[in-house]
Amino acid sequence: MTAIETSGLTKEYGELTAVDDLDLTVEGGEVFGFLGPNGAGKSTTINMLLDFTRPTAGSATVLGYDAQTEADEISPRVGVLPEGFDVYPRLSGRRHIAFASKTKDADADPDEILERVGLSAEDADRPAGDYSKGMRQRLATGMALVGDPDLLVMDEPSTGLDPHGIREMQDLVRSEAERGTTVFFSSHILEHVEAVCDRVGVLTEGELVAVDTIEGLREEIGGGATVTITLADAGTDARGVIGDVPGVTDVTASGRTLECSVTDPAAKAHVVTELADAGATIRDLRIEEVSLESLFTALTNGDGGERPSEAGTVDGTAVEPDPEVAR
Repeated sequence: MTAIETSGLTKEYGELTAVDDLDLTVEGGEVFGFLGPNGAGKSTTINMLLDFTRPTAGSATVLGYDAQTEADEISPRVGVLPEGFDVYPRLSGRRHIAFASKTKDADADPDEILERVGLSAEDADRPAGDYSKGMRQRLATGMALVGDPDLLVMDEPSTGLDPHGIREMQDLVRSEAERGTTVFFSSHILEHVEAVCDRVGVLTEGELVAVDTIEGLREEIGGGATVTITLADAGTDARGVIGDVPGVTDVTASGRTLECSVTDPAAKAHVVTELADAGATIRDLRIEEVSLESLFTALTNGDGGERPSEAGTVDGTAVEPDPEVAR
């Protein structure tokens, strides 16, 4: 089943277009990263998918249901980890899960849910106000997982987390994907996206500028990789040997070290075999893929600046921003 599909989805605030003619398909069971700089329109898109705000034009379906006319059918099957969530400081972790279960009319075992997100029985009894940022994030994820949703929507799940907390969040996303849950999350933390996503969509100034795997984006943009080879001796004309290999460019040689740019992934193996056939002995080989940051910069024209904040929600109710500050 297609988990999310939008057609011409548009949101305008006066003369400002927050999301512009968005056509997007997310397949069931995949981990899809919704990537873009702050202010690109990611949260506005999520709010339209969840019927927290209505589109100006276009349509969206979630799990096969119309996001606006069949929201009541969607809600029980979707778990949401919103950006900027908070916990009730005096309530224990267990009581948070029990509260979510009651709200969703689900028969969830709080201890099983908490264990699933990496919180111990001791943590379950502690007031959530004593939790670290990472623990609060895991608790909120646990609340989103009550009822075993088919789709998990996460809005900037790594914001404010330290590297350890980001790794824990990545593990949670992988774990849910292995259970068959579709995961759709927005982020501007590029390492998080690259580590867990099957595909990514890049949004900038409300427009979707690319949808592909990370490798697909590298090939499309031509970023390729840099290959650095250290030979046993400098006797072989290494530069001449690989200079004509298809997909290899910008070959430089210095002593026993050879460096080249590779635009075709298959060329990496050809470089090695050509050198071996020429009698060269390779002592070391390093391959550096073009970074997701470089791809991101190329796709967004380097626009990583802040734009005014999007429409938000309070207790699940849409809050329309002042047009003067909406993005």
